[in-house]
Amino acid sequence: MRRRIGALLTHPVQYYSPWLKELAKSSDLTVYYAHRQTAEGQARAGFSTAFDWDVPLLEGYEWRWLNNISRNPGLTTFGGCDTPEIGQIVREARLDALMMFGWNRKTFVQGALAALRTKTPLLIRLDSQMSPRRAMWKRVIKYPFYSAILPRLAHYLSPGSRTDEYLRHYGVPADRIHRLAHMIDTERFAAGAAQARQLGATQALRREWGARDSDFVLLFVGKLIERKRIDLILEALRILRTQDPDAFARTRFWIAGDGPLRGAFESYVKTHDLPVSFLGFLNQSRLPEIYPAADCVILTSSDDTWGLVVNEAFACGIPAIVANGVGCAPELIEDGVTGWTLYGDSPEELSAVIAEASRRASALARTRIAMLSDAASYSPGVARMLEIVERVCMPNVAGPR
Repeated sequence: MRRRIGALLTHPVQYYSPWLKELAKSSDLTVYYAHRQTAEGQARAGFSTAFDWDVPLLEGYEWRWLNNISRNPGLTTFGGCDTPEIGQIVREARLDALMMFGWNRKTFVQGALAALRTKTPLLIRLDSQMSPRRAMWKRVIKYPFYSAILPRLAHYLSPGSRTDEYLRHYGVPADRIHRLAHMIDTERFAAGAAQARQLGATQALRREWGARDSDFVLLFVGKLIERKRIDLILEALRILRTQDPDAFARTRFWIAGDGPLRGAFESYVKTHDLPVSFLGFLNQSRLPEIYPAADCVILTSSDDTWGLVVNEAFACGIPAIVANGVGCAPELIEDGVTGWTLYGDSPEELSAVIAEASRRASALARTRIAMLSDAASYSPGVARMLEIVERVCMPNVAGPR
């Protein structure tokens, strides 16, 4: 039977919309959005560039805007998404399941209360992980509250072992934790990368940004903000000059993105004469040709709960250097096979990892990267989601409430 599923999100997200479109083919899905993000809002969110995503976000599934009554609507505060009407919607829709993409905004609290009142099975997608960088006092304050609420609130859609650990820490029982991989539009990225290679766009990009065929191009994609730790990469490159001159001579670092720290990074690069190119902000349609022009992606964030740029790189057949604190590291990075894990925080260690990658990245077999990429595509993701919905709906199989 086709299940009636509601999905509650703060705003349309470029990673989720194609998956929701695929899910709508096999279910009666309605998506509820709490906030209409503007181009200027994207700039304030850390991109430093006003833009709209150039891939369709509202096509292929039924959706509606909720009435956001917040006095200061937005995505950065708890009260920025305040949509009390979700209570009546859930009560009248008689859903088989309500899926929420988060739980740390007022709209999600309202959605969760509506699900509890109507006994609608609640599924929460989250990718939180235990952070050693979080202050101890915050952990102490959170524990009694979270451990009282989370085990009883919902079922959870976890992308990997780090989130499993987080949920278990707060006492969520195993039968409420359901593995559902983070997904991207792997077909679009793979097809775009293949076309870029076939038409020579990758070589043209390398020439445009000063990289020879024999050079090793390291690529960062994302916001230029503090937690991405681009300063660590730049410092590692500076050390690489003396630690391994040969590796330094063939390494080029591309930064695809914008943000408030760009000026500081540009100044550092100029001062130390580093082989770095700032490509600026690139919208979604450009990325499938950017990734295959590089040899390796790098993500050294201090606090990224997953790191979907690694999935995008894998879909294009590109390995990755990933900091151990990034959520996807245990699931996606197999040292010397799909990339390399940075286990510490020192630029000296990262310099050595970059040197090894510069010698070995092109020789890595792409079989395992392709397998992991296929597992993160929408087709198995939809099948898994529907399997989870059936499982949590078992007590309700007698019919609609």
